[in-house]
Amino acid sequence: MLNRNFILNTDSYKMSQWVQYPPNTEYVYSYIESRGGEYDKLVFFGLQAFLREYMEGPIITTKMIDEAEKIIKAHGEPFNREGWEYIVKEHKGMLPLQIKSVDEGTILPLKNVLVTVVNTDPKCYWLTSYAETALLRAIWYPTTVATNSYASKQVILAHLRNSGDPALIDFKLHDFGARGVSSFESATLGGMAHLVNFMGTDTVSGLLGAMNYYDAETPGFSIPAMEHSTVTSWGRENEVESYRNMLRNYAKPGTLLAAVSDSYDIYEACRMWGTTLKQEIIDSGAIVVIRPDSGEPASVCTEVARILDKHFGSIVNAKGYKVLNNVRIIQGDGITTEMIRRILFSLETAGFSADNIAFGQGGALLQQVNRDTLEFAMKCSAIKVAGEEAWRDVYKQPVDMPSKNSKRGLMSLVKDADGWKTVPFNERLVDRLQYRFINGTLINETTFAEVRARAKEDV
Repeated sequence: MLNRNFILNTDSYKMSQWVQYPPNTEYVYSYIESRGGEYDKLVFFGLQAFLREYMEGPIITTKMIDEAEKIIKAHGEPFNREGWEYIVKEHKGMLPLQIKSVDEGTILPLKNVLVTVVNTDPKCYWLTSYAETALLRAIWYPTTVATNSYASKQVILAHLRNSGDPALIDFKLHDFGARGVSSFESATLGGMAHLVNFMGTDTVSGLLGAMNYYDAETPGFSIPAMEHSTVTSWGRENEVESYRNMLRNYAKPGTLLAAVSDSYDIYEACRMWGTTLKQEIIDSGAIVVIRPDSGEPASVCTEVARILDKHFGSIVNAKGYKVLNNVRIIQGDGITTEMIRRILFSLETAGFSADNIAFGQGGALLQQVNRDTLEFAMKCSAIKVAGEEAWRDVYKQPVDMPSKNSKRGLMSLVKDADGWKTVPFNERLVDRLQYRFINGTLINETTFAEVRARAKEDV
């Protein structure tokens, strides 16, 4: 399959670059960083998934070389057949690269080195940059989604600490994004990136990714939920019967179920839940989660809370805020980090605890991000030329855009009393960049539980 041919997993212009380096270049050293962006820190995630799926073991064959040569030459680019045949012959199809990275799940400031890449065979100096397209893509997307999810987590946690129970945080932001992304693989990568921070998801492929690439065991959970068709198929005159049917099938002691309730009139639906269906809910022992799905989210959620409080009542917690009896709310439309903040502020102003509400997020979680959200880049910072003892520094310094200045030389990532910093490589330092891939073999692998634990270290 074409998407399994690593030779074709790059940009067209990379094909011509094996002759563009200085004469007698033997090693090319590159690094990946976030140069800036919307947040002040990030959650690093996703490298191991890419390495397991695309780079582990022998991945280059003569058949792949033949296939790639035919396509690339017809495409108008030169083809380095000799270089790829050398990898098949001398390395048995395994990539002669060395990749180091910070531990996945680590939270650290932007503008630090996250990954370094260097070839291990001097005849394959061209391979480091060749891998940029696939490797950078594999890192920027899940890292940005994990960071996006983490930012929302901080907002929710702050409100839980103020008005409710912070122990509830794991299920406060639910992934609704599977249908809103560009591909199954995007859903997998983004879905498991969100699960680094939370445990609620409807993106099944995210579960599979965490299980396959990080050895997770049931990393996320969901509950039975209605959609508009399972309400509206009963007809408007039988709306209450659609809800009753849901209760009869799924309302059991200690369980939760979600009911989208804005198919016609969200406020009237809340009154149905609180009058006609109230006793059935109480007798079932379940918690019914009411889902508004239209209107201005902050005002709608607050009015829904008031109506539910009128009918079901509430308790006042130790922090002085109301917690509804028998019911909760989930808002899944229009959710961004800023909207979460607005909804929680509105609820608290009305006297309601953040315990009462959870959020579902789709496109804004998994799709409304891009490489520039955190200004990701992979750049060469050093080369080694035959006959020279020292590495040559390599860097870019655009006169009209200092933000694109790149780092130079070999580097280490360290953490001391002053925090994280990127420094020139020194073997005496405790380098937080660890080997992850050497010549086709993965090392220092991590589990999803370990990733999650690291992502909670500064919470």
